[in-house]
Amino acid sequence: MQEKIDRINTLYHKSQSVGLTDEEKAEQQQLRQDYIKAIRASLRGNLDSISIKEADGSITNLGEKYGKKQ
Repeated sequence: MQEKIDRINTLYHKSQSVGLTDEEKAEQQQLRQDYIKAIRASLRGNLDSISIKEADGSITNLGEKYGKKQ
């Protein structure tokens, strides 16, 4: 993942200094989409693992209650 982030940053800096070729623009867009997808999956995993203790003492797993059913 860090390699992709580094490549995104490299392409950004190049775009600011000399510009990007069409292939580099497409690569940059794909890398950004992959990065966003990975962040969303990580966030979903974190949110799905949250449990709360209700007032009556029971435990509710929010991932099971509200998470995506796969």
